[in-house]
Amino acid sequence: MAFTPPTVEKLGMYLGLGEIDGDRGDLLIATAIGLCQTIVKPLPEGAEAVVLSVAGRAYVNPQQVSYETIGPMSVQRPSGSGGLYLTKADKSALKSLAGRGGAFTVDPTPATADPAPTWPLDDGTIWAEGFEAGWGYP
Repeated sequence: MAFTPPTVEKLGMYLGLGEIDGDRGDLLIATAIGLCQTIVKPLPEGAEAVVLSVAGRAYVNPQQVSYETIGPMSVQRPSGSGGLYLTKADKSALKSLAGRGGAFTVDPTPATADPAPTWPLDDGTIWAEGFEAGWGYP
């Protein structure tokens, strides 16, 4: 199954909002998809969660406000908690969903490699005379 872009309704449910500005939500979802595609293209199945997370952050805090006081109430948000951006965890999740986040092995042996030993074999030459039998020499 391929990536299916989330809808504005899903963004509203993700944020726990009864009503959501449809045009603004569509813009943020489309922009979040474009931003996610800078890491992995095409987006894999399951990337909807990352897209919703990115769009949701921008929807609730578009100006990246970090501290706000209204009357007796004050709120402090972590630095960089607004606007449209990908966190390290978002990038990691996208790579993992695409199958590009794990360990791998590279075999440097050429396909034409010969399994025969390349070191000099004992062919009865003088250099092997000082070795005892049983150490690879007769």
